[in-house]
Amino acid sequence: MSEFVPLGDHITVLKGKAPLETGFAGPGAEPYLNPEYLRGRADADLVKAGPDAVRTADGDTILLWDGSNAGEFFRARPGLLASTMAKISPSKAFLPAYFFHVSKHAESRLKSQTSGTGIPHVDRELLEAIRVFCPSSTQQRVIAAILDTLDTAIHETETIIAKLKAVKQGLLHDLLTRGIDANGELRPPQSEAPHLYKQSPLGWIPKEWDVLPLSQMADVSRGKFTHRPRNDPRFYGGKHPFIQTGDVAAAEGEYVSTFSQTLSDRGTSVSQEFPAGTIAITIAANIADTAILAIPMYFPDSVVGAVVKSVHNVRFVELSIRRAKSWLDARAPQSAQKNINLQDLRPLLLAVPCREEQDEIAIRYEALQSRLQIEVDCLNKYMEERAGLMDDLLTGRVRVTPLLQEAQHA
Repeated sequence: MSEFVPLGDHITVLKGKAPLETGFAGPGAEPYLNPEYLRGRADADLVKAGPDAVRTADGDTILLWDGSNAGEFFRARPGLLASTMAKISPSKAFLPAYFFHVSKHAESRLKSQTSGTGIPHVDRELLEAIRVFCPSSTQQRVIAAILDTLDTAIHETETIIAKLKAVKQGLLHDLLTRGIDANGELRPPQSEAPHLYKQSPLGWIPKEWDVLPLSQMADVSRGKFTHRPRNDPRFYGGKHPFIQTGDVAAAEGEYVSTFSQTLSDRGTSVSQEFPAGTIAITIAANIADTAILAIPMYFPDSVVGAVVKSVHNVRFVELSIRRAKSWLDARAPQSAQKNINLQDLRPLLLAVPCREEQDEIAIRYEALQSRLQIEVDCLNKYMEERAGLMDDLLTGRVRVTPLLQEAQHA
């Protein structure tokens, strides 16, 4: 007998229903399960249930039936199922914990073939036709335990990353407004120690700090690519890195050595190379995204390079520019051709401590960023491991029988 079975023979599909009243805070209010809540990105809306409401419990498998990401499976939480979702209940051939994982493994096939000319939705016939691996309940239990363990590790790591990102934002604000005193500690806030601060064009700053325009701290010049048309193949495809605005945005302020385009020797003759350590700043589309070059690169005219003078710390200057992003963005014309120029960047005022304090600020930031990167790398490793195990265990390619035999003889 085949261990692969069509889902249609083993599932019951129950679509969610719209609530009677949203934003309900009276007696009997229940959480309304929607994708953002299930992804942990938002709180649940409280609603008043209708007479045909579909309730879910921990351990249920639910499916996003309609919408831009139709075909995504979720673990349910207790609550009422949104009208764009469906509860997929398996037959007794499947353990609930295993069924979630085997459904999740089929997710990519389902999402790639959603139907509908307007709002995408799950193709019910396709869902029921998907054949999934259905081993013995003993094997299902072991497979589910293995994948649940990985899911727990992934969730815990994601939580750590979210907390570190929040800490980084807070630390960045404190470092660039309070700085670090001679004892190696953050200065107390101005409200607690007003004698340590002075007024400036940027507001309250530590007394020892100055306010300088970016042009005094770095040589600021715009990239260029003067050849037209831009898609001439004679100018591309060589060995010279040519960073684009998207590459800068993807780096999110960190060191960047990857690039989406290269220039030929002819291409370099109509562009400009910037040395390693240059701060790349976007001036079109996404305004004032930043990155620090890990290697020399050429820039198009949509990216500005700030080559920091030796008396200043490159990381400190990059952090200061990053902090001014919202101000620079507000200066850009609010139109389809949103951009800023050198006349916006060169006079940009920054609060500047001495070089020793700049270095200490950079060290504190880099230490936290390194810890964050360790967790991100760990998460990526877990994700790759889970994907590999799902491909092995949920297809029968790798059997858990040896694990069961080891347990029996232990």
